[in-house]
Amino acid sequence: MVENNFERIVIEVTAELAGERIDRILSRHPRIETRSQASRLLQAGRVRLDGKALKPSFQPQLGDSIDIDIPIIQKNVLVPYEFPLDIPYEDDDLLIVNKPAGLVVHPACGHLQDTLVNALIHYTKDLSLGFNEQRPGLVHRIDKGTSGLLVIAKNERAQRHLALQFQNKTTHRIYRALVFGFLKSPSGTIQSHLRRHPDDRKRVASVPQSFTTEENIDTSSGTSSGIKTRKITSPTSFNVTESTSEDSPSGKLAITHYQVLQTHPAGLSLVELKLETGRTHQIRVHLSELGHPIIGDETYGASKRLKNLKSVSLRKEIEQLQRFALHAAELGFIHPTTQLRHVFKAPWPEDLMAIIKHCNFSLFNSDHICQTEKIQTETPSLSTDFSSEDLEGELGDEIDE
Repeated sequence: MVENNFERIVIEVTAELAGERIDRILSRHPRIETRSQASRLLQAGRVRLDGKALKPSFQPQLGDSIDIDIPIIQKNVLVPYEFPLDIPYEDDDLLIVNKPAGLVVHPACGHLQDTLVNALIHYTKDLSLGFNEQRPGLVHRIDKGTSGLLVIAKNERAQRHLALQFQNKTTHRIYRALVFGFLKSPSGTIQSHLRRHPDDRKRVASVPQSFTTEENIDTSSGTSSGIKTRKITSPTSFNVTESTSEDSPSGKLAITHYQVLQTHPAGLSLVELKLETGRTHQIRVHLSELGHPIIGDETYGASKRLKNLKSVSLRKEIEQLQRFALHAAELGFIHPTTQLRHVFKAPWPEDLMAIIKHCNFSLFNSDHICQTEKIQTETPSLSTDFSSEDLEGELGDEIDE
């Protein structure tokens, strides 16, 4: 039966199914197939017995009739967008996109037809849809103003496999940023709980007193050498717990590792950042709250710092930027089919090259690089509980950009 964009199917509980968890029963149904799909249906209240929504742990009895309303995917909702995509790698399971700054990843308020997703469906029909037709193939995202690498899944098995790697924090993600000022330590770790800013819904901020930095201080001298770690912690006046929503007062745990690569005497630094978590605006907020906003990032305090920049010529080049200087330079993961570890590297985008060359910062490599290696690893279990909320952790809460 089809009604209001949903197709109703009915499962008659046999002796074989009686007493088993409903999420496991659903995951084996040919119209559902996976625990992730089953979880989404249950969370949305689309699985009912006698009109009552069921929980994942519910165990039906012999003779029960379970009603399931499955969303009918509106494949025509997304309008193809003709946009030149930079795709350094593609196979039957996934593709890698080097996204330019200024391109929103998926449709949201203010950007319904001019996003990366719209460009992808113009490029190919082979994308994993799942039950979310607005975000086909996505397992993570980067901000509109950030350039760099994204992996896109072309089938649901690849999407679940990749998403579990992001969830389990086994992916390799390196960003590079140009920031104002000189960091006190050459390397360290920033940790806080992030939530939406209470006064500005377009910004994210650390929960008060949750911001912690671990700075690695070089203690080498003429006779000895070594690294000493100094931990700076703001005392927390309340219990902070992990949450699945950035609207929660307690926020989401966010961890960023950083290393200063180079500095320029005018007052700029090239910083490499490694994500342990992937929260909305995470790097931008952490660097700003550390006192070193990313150049061009007016949302997080860059305008104030630009006025004090010593070099007039460098200041003019930064003023011409139409973006902030954050680039997703490296992305690594285990391939869903081959089980090989792939590491992709993207060069600096052209719109940052003038500043990079002015500061004589490293160009790294001028071409795309894909490194592949065999590793001993266990395949992530695709029967592991995995829901749309886990995927949202990497896609982030929507913020108008």
